Amino acid sequence: MAGRFLPAQGEQQYVVHDRALAVAMAAKSFTKPSGEIRVVHVPTGEVVFRKAPGGRSEFSDEP
Repeated sequence: MAGRFLPAQGEQQYVVHDRALAVAMAAKSFTKPSGEIRVVHVPTGEVVFRKAPGGRSEFSDEP
């Protein structure tokens, strides 16, 4: 099964019901140099946290 909203082969996806916990886990996680970490609010598709390759983080404070 494949789709644009599913992780690519070799990638990991976690479902966490607490936004603060999800952002904390993402902020402390590591990825490959070419990878990216995102926390997505599934019902709306909003990216609430993004950790780009190189360790720079972006955070949306909107609920």
